[in-house]
Amino acid sequence: MATVDECRNVLEKMAGKVARKSDELELEEGFERTLAVEITDLGQTFSAKLAGNKLTDLLDGDAADAEVRILIGSDDLIALSKKELKPAKAILTGKIKIKASVKDLAKLRKALKVD
Repeated sequence: MATVDECRNVLEKMAGKVARKSDELELEEGFERTLAVEITDLGQTFSAKLAGNKLTDLLDGDAADAEVRILIGSDDLIALSKKELKPAKAILTGKIKIKASVKDLAKLRKALKVD
């Protein structure tokens, strides 16, 4: 099992990647969402904002008003970051669970090119 610090580091790196690729994201103008990432086996939640095609304000703690909630185990998060686990397969096998509106899922899927 990975540690909270390892998970935080991975999420910070992912946020940096989103920022570097912000020009490639195809989110509509004004699209803003609060995200919560629950690390299920550690009982830890992180929250962040997706706005202006950037993922910012990564904080320890839950965002009760999050429009997008991602549930993932610590080892699966680490495997995703190392590209040992593909996002689509993780979703299909239930290793990642995403709670969001259908509209938000479609926008995020297209923006992050999860196929």
